[in-house]
Amino acid sequence: MPVVKYRSQQPGLVPRRTRMEVPGWAGVSEPRRDGSMEHAWHCLPFTEAARAGIELCYPHPDELRVSRRDGKLEFEGDFGSGDERRPPFRNFGTEYFTYQLLLDLKVADGLALKTEPHPRFFTDTTGTAPIAVPAIIRHWWPMIYFAVFKAPREGEAHVFRPGEPFMQITLVSEEDAPELVPMSEEEAAERELQSRRIYESRSSLGADSQWTSATSTVFDGTYRRLLAAARGSRSGGG
Repeated sequence: MPVVKYRSQQPGLVPRRTRMEVPGWAGVSEPRRDGSMEHAWHCLPFTEAARAGIELCYPHPDELRVSRRDGKLEFEGDFGSGDERRPPFRNFGTEYFTYQLLLDLKVADGLALKTEPHPRFFTDTTGTAPIAVPAIIRHWWPMIYFAVFKAPREGEAHVFRPGEPFMQITLVSEEDAPELVPMSEEEAAERELQSRRIYESRSSLGADSQWTSATSTVFDGTYRRLLAAARGSRSGGG
């Protein structure tokens, strides 16, 4: 497991492993059974993607709303007498804004940091979740001085609430430039066979875990069980 060392010049801004908040942005605690609504935590690939990241939670005591009126960005909140508690936000052109982080995350050579929207952005139905702009920060850069966010549309607002996660950071390979190569006929045939075997086994492998949601979508635990088997194989469990 890679180690990420941190230092923060902003009180309260302490990075942590991303948490699936249930109840919260990841859904409510409804079991996987007929009639339940589907929730983000039901989806294992999404859950793994979220938990692979580092989340940053808003450290300031006052809510801040970023809105656009007549094309102009507004940063609003109750920041005390004379705006003494106003957090360090500013315009960045007309379509973006920045938030001064002053956060240093140190990773090993060969790794880099990637900023991205927090997973709760993808479950948000209010349109108020902040949208962090993706960026790659190399390991030799000693401080994330600021993060860039997409500005809201006219009449909308993005909200930063005390203690609420506002962006995520993941680790990537520093030289992450994949080469795309067509599969050979042998590889393609092998993958196709694997796909058909999984499809044909779903009726037995996932039969006792199948459920139909409130929106009439059918789910089962095939992927979860194959993942558990793969993890067991890697750890020497057979």
